[in-house]
This record gives sequence, C-alpha cells and structure tokens, in this order.
Amino acid sequence: MGGSTGRVWKFGDNVDTDAILPAQYLNRTDPRELAEHCFEVTDPDFCREAKEGDYIVAGSNFGCGSSREHAPVAIKAKGIRCVIAKSFARIFFRNAFNVGLPLVESPEAAETIEQGHRIAVDLKKGEIRDLSTGRVYRFEPIPEHMMRILEHGGLIPFLAQKRRSR
Repeated sequence: MGGSTGRVWKFGDNVDTDAILPAQYLNRTDPRELAEHCFEVTDPDFCREAKEGDYIVAGSNFGCGSSREHAPVAIKAKGIRCVIAKSFARIFFRNAFNVGLPLVESPEAAETIEQGHRIAVDLKKGEIRDLSTGRVYRFEPIPEHMMRILEHGGLIPFLAQKRRSR
C-alpha cells in the first residue's frame, strides 16, 4: 500500500458526488461500469485517460453533496490508488474507506502538486513524494485499524474475514 508511482489528476474545491459520477448512473451496480463514467462531465480527459495506479489531488471538501457510495466505488474501480485533498466531506470520507479507497488529507500537497506530476504515496509512513519536483510531504499515517480495512479491500471483506477467522 505504499511507494508505487502514478500520474496526478488535479481537481479544485467542492467537487461533489454528482461531478464524480452523474446521477443517471446511480441505478447501476457494476463497479467497472461506474468507472467508465467517472468524472465524464467534469473532466472528460480523466474519464478517457486515467489509468490504474494514478492519483487524484484536490482542494477542500472533496466528495461533498449526496451520500452516495457510488462515487468512491467509481473512483476505486477506475484504478485510482489514492485521493489526496485539503479536506474531504465527512460522509464521502467514511464511504471511501468502507469501499477500500484510501484518502489522505494534506493541504500543502494538495496546494502545490500539479496536474500530470508523478507521485508516490506511502500510507503507512505518511509520506507523499512528488517525483516531478523532488518535494516530500508528510501526513498523519492512516491508523492501523483503518489500514486493515483498506488491505482487505473495504469494510465488508474485512468483516467477512474476521467472521471466518473466529
């Protein structure tokens, strides 16, 4: 869960769940199909060109709006390794971890990392490396109990594994 490099896709403040995944796709449940429409209106280039292992870097209040789980599911299914932002909407934050999508709050990194930069994020160390500039940003590492949820791919697989190990 740390150290792999990817390209940055940059977004601004107050990116709401409708911008991430338009409402007309909420009747779909296949994560791969949701990924095909991720940011299709907001950033058609992202929709077409984002690749497995890329990152999203955004401003404040990322994931605001409705509480739909479809938005983080679409981002994760698109292959985004992690979302870095100045801050996250509270419900989006919880939904993201529930579906196994890592989020990192780093106002400094969110402010200075640019579109197209190559970065590496180590969730356990609490470190973002901007390979395009050489800068290193530190953040509070994700707590161990939340890392276990991410390592299992989300809350449901984590709980299923816990149940099996009883």
